[in-house]
Amino acid sequence: MKKTLLVFLLLISSVLLNAHEFWLSPDKYFYTIRDIALIRFRVGENFTGENWTGNKEKIKQLSHYLPNGTQVDIADRLSIQKGDSIRLPLQTEGTHMVIFNSTNSHIELDSDKFNDYLKEDGLQTAIDFRQKNNETTKPGKEYYQRSVKTIIQVGDLKTDACTKPTGLPLDIIPFENPYASPAMAPADKLPTVTFRVLFKGKPLANLLVKTWNREKNGTGRMEEYRTNNRGTVKVKRYSGPFMVSAVYMERLNGDEKAEWQSYWASLHFEYSSFFSAVR
Repeated sequence: MKKTLLVFLLLISSVLLNAHEFWLSPDKYFYTIRDIALIRFRVGENFTGENWTGNKEKIKQLSHYLPNGTQVDIADRLSIQKGDSIRLPLQTEGTHMVIFNSTNSHIELDSDKFNDYLKEDGLQTAIDFRQKNNETTKPGKEYYQRSVKTIIQVGDLKTDACTKPTGLPLDIIPFENPYASPAMAPADKLPTVTFRVLFKGKPLANLLVKTWNREKNGTGRMEEYRTNNRGTVKVKRYSGPFMVSAVYMERLNGDEKAEWQSYWASLHFEYSSFFSAVR
């Protein structure tokens, strides 16, 4: 019985450690004018996840970016009920974006789990700091917040507000509208697309960036990349639901509860399978 309980606790700890991907998930990606988009908050691993258990109290920012770039506060569309979703009327043709920034949450992990988490998300600066300051055997005390976006298309008009920076602390930005036709690639190669990553408006170099893709049979694919000195990253473009994610962490000083502040970002949309250059 004790052995079974231990295995269960270890399993739960592993899931909690790895299940920190978070994204906004629309019920579909292509709409017509006057449709209502249902957007859920998803959390989990391997780009499958479950419904988030947060609510309106966790909102720091929740905004709808219209195709012309106008930003509309939609925080009142999320209720106090845990796991609520957003129903968003779409009145304008073009490319729409919804962004969400959460308030801080607090977590404390034992030293091994925290070290594994830092390694998994490529947070080398934090790893180096802990090694230099003999903290590798100390638990990790951290605040974390989410900076997430989803992009959806209404009608045929492609607009470019989704390619501009937002007010999110950690912001993943596509160079091109993901619903526009991609540049053709050689027949034996996948096309590539470029993103930039900003932290408080400034580019982040050498940041680990992950891409997530679901194939038609439901199989998930994850690939890892690093930003260059300009904070940009070029990745392979796969058709279907697609997510780009990243984590950035900075050291805190003088806080009684936490020594680290992390920002977990994601950008979610769909790449069309109708273009012959895309597999």
